[in-house]
Amino acid sequence: MRKIAADFIYTLDGRIEPLAKPLLTLDDDGKILDISQYQSKDRLQDQSVDYFRGTLVPGFVNAHCHIELSHLKGAFRQATGMSGFINQINELRESVDEKGRLDAMKAEFENFSRQGVVAVSDISNCSESFAFKKDYLRLKHSAGNPLFPVYYRTFVELFGTEKADAEAILEGGQRTADQATAMGLEASVTPHSCYTMSPKLLEITAKRGLESGIISYHSQESQEEEDMIMKGSGALSDNYHSRGLSTPPVTGATALEYFIDRIAEKEGKVKGRINLVHNVVISQRSIDRAKEALQSPFFTICPLSNIFIHRQLPPIDLMRKNNLKICLGTDSLSSNLILDMVREMECLQENFPGLELGEFLVWACSNGAELLGKQDSLGSIEKGKTPGIVLLENLNGFKITKDTKSTRII
Repeated sequence: MRKIAADFIYTLDGRIEPLAKPLLTLDDDGKILDISQYQSKDRLQDQSVDYFRGTLVPGFVNAHCHIELSHLKGAFRQATGMSGFINQINELRESVDEKGRLDAMKAEFENFSRQGVVAVSDISNCSESFAFKKDYLRLKHSAGNPLFPVYYRTFVELFGTEKADAEAILEGGQRTADQATAMGLEASVTPHSCYTMSPKLLEITAKRGLESGIISYHSQESQEEEDMIMKGSGALSDNYHSRGLSTPPVTGATALEYFIDRIAEKEGKVKGRINLVHNVVISQRSIDRAKEALQSPFFTICPLSNIFIHRQLPPIDLMRKNNLKICLGTDSLSSNLILDMVREMECLQENFPGLELGEFLVWACSNGAELLGKQDSLGSIEKGKTPGIVLLENLNGFKITKDTKSTRII
């Protein structure tokens, strides 16, 4: 059993305001046994309590990452738009040898563990990350091992623009997902986006993925995507045509509506959790369709990645106005300079100064836990849960600054 105390705590147990003078009692596995408040720091010394100067929060849930792209750190030009980004992915993805790719991944797995990430919704296009995920799932923190376990939910992402290839691509992706499952990992196939998939591949992949109860999908990441789907024009459409690739049919619908139309049920809402990632150009029209057709949509934002590629952020005010279930992710080091949930919150704080830290933490902790179906154990600090405990240091009046850092302590 262990007791810890700090200056403040965000429990996220239905409230988003900080509480002063928290005292937590936990068992040896990190399960919360009791939450109370201490009277004075002097008395803590008599109770064998570990005191931390700062603010305690639940472990973070990174709702979107491509950790297998970690070897691409610093390799990409910024502000190229989606068309330019795709060109760089095609050019640079295999630019580092296997050892370099594995070393880069290992460093980021360790960073997540130390920073306080307890769970990750991670995209895979191959099996290279699976051994790391298995190790971190079974990891035991100890005095001799400073790292903490992290749960990874793997989504084997599929893409292919030609209808004739759809069945073969799906079965190839399923074999990769089965490989992860055989290693004790939770994994399933998932569609990438409207513009990288034939309508048939999008439909059959989404259906297969939803059999597991959840899919992850890149949605409305750029205006180029919208222009391709709604008008059949723009930089992304021109890119695909120049490479002799098929493009989706022009329907006049938004990209999110196009996706929903491919998977919609004849009666009732589409069941399962659907992680709509990025949402840079989401509109009220798209939101209304999602609410109408999807049983459990989540809307993940990756602020630093969006700025890196597009110099644009999602319409946060519109998303909040509609009470969307917002989650927070980092994306990959091909479109980000650092994978750090605190830096994502710092970006949001700078651009939306009127929002409170408690709301950002709900996005970074509670909503992500619900997305992954782990809300019974993660996402909030409550009795009986094992959410991981993270220390935030160097806040400025409960505002994230460039000096704020996170460290996992439980």
